[in-house]
Amino acid sequence: MGRSGAVTVVDTGAKEHRMGLCHGILSHPTPGPELLHQTLANGSRCVLAPMPESPLTCLDFWCRAGSASEGNGEEGLAHFLEHMVFKGSDRLGAGEFDLRIEALGGSSNAATGFDDVHFHALVPPDAAAEGLELLLDLVLQPALQAEAFAMERDVVLEEIAQYRDQPDEQVIQQLLAACCPDQAYGRPILGWESSLQASDPEAMRQFHRRRYQGPQCCLAIAGALPAGWEHWLQSSALAGLDGKGDAPPGPSEPMLHFRPGRQEQRVPRLEAARLLMAWPAPPAQEQTTLMGFDLATTVLAEGRRSRLVQRLREELQIVESIDMDLTSLEQGSLVMLEACCPPDLVTRVEAEVCAVLKAMVDAPIESQELDRARHLVGNGLRFSLEAPGSVAAIAGAQTLWRGPQALLDPLLQMEAWDGPSLRERIFPALQPELASTLIALPADPA
Repeated sequence: MGRSGAVTVVDTGAKEHRMGLCHGILSHPTPGPELLHQTLANGSRCVLAPMPESPLTCLDFWCRAGSASEGNGEEGLAHFLEHMVFKGSDRLGAGEFDLRIEALGGSSNAATGFDDVHFHALVPPDAAAEGLELLLDLVLQPALQAEAFAMERDVVLEEIAQYRDQPDEQVIQQLLAACCPDQAYGRPILGWESSLQASDPEAMRQFHRRRYQGPQCCLAIAGALPAGWEHWLQSSALAGLDGKGDAPPGPSEPMLHFRPGRQEQRVPRLEAARLLMAWPAPPAQEQTTLMGFDLATTVLAEGRRSRLVQRLREELQIVESIDMDLTSLEQGSLVMLEACCPPDLVTRVEAEVCAVLKAMVDAPIESQELDRARHLVGNGLRFSLEAPGSVAAIAGAQTLWRGPQALLDPLLQMEAWDGPSLRERIFPALQPELASTLIALPADPA
């Protein structure tokens, strides 16, 4: 959850809604800037994307401190900390950071996801050094004062109440809870009221101290770079972080334990019926396999010529919308399908979706169909490389979790996939009996 209230988890090779990048079509896609990587002595990583013609520079601080890093009793602390950071530091009063960034002609925001959190500021290039000093001071030295803590906790609790009052969001959360029970990905990023009520500034301070350490952090800068940036980084507050902290996740970290099944629920104030289905996919580290899932979801549900859209919306006209997205996550990814339809058609919609999915195991994928999917996936990534904000986000997330790589490296994984390999390795994993399925129906009127 960010200051804007939207769930944000960055996936460098997937669709943007719920954790990825949106696919578009470009006649002349940009290759994007070449990245400069630097690792500081404390293990903090820096990645710079020179864009000399850009009128703005994006400063984007990333940390492995999302909701999945919370321990028992800390549920919601990662997102709450994101709020508290903007209540000031030892040097900056509450709201002062925003005022000073605005005075520089810039803007700022932040977002908490399952795996990570990031804070970013867009400033004119000549204000980048001052903007970075302000950003790092705010994020790395939060004051966490008791009075501000109590007031902001009420704000977060109200945010939770508003979230629970949104039926469309709740059905998604119910699906996640069903397929990822007793796991971080199955609970709201906002957390639980009980845990937040029991928390205090010292608990938050310990969480910050544990997670916001050198090996867990990455600073991404995209845009026009100031002169002497190497010295600039070496003398920054980022270089002063402790090099210890929690060890980066490795093979011993628990992986996603997915639970298939099927349930139906009546949801108050839900305007249309929903068919939701989810399947497990490999963790984000397995980029080649995930590219296969990305291509498969594009073949199935991206654009009017995709299999599911063409069958259910264009031919049969039984759905209002149908989407299928890959959510790339570090402990195990998810593929999610959502179809909206009139309540009396939901049974037929489920049957038709299942029929299309079953047919994909045996039906050949035409060359033009796969070429279209490659084009959409590739241009979706390339499209995001035109603005410094999105470049910094992609570069920061990539570097934080996977180390140095070029912006377009994920597209190299396409070469591993053709029609037969998708049919043999990916579509069998997207079968109805392997899914966690939720039928959400509007509650009967009182």
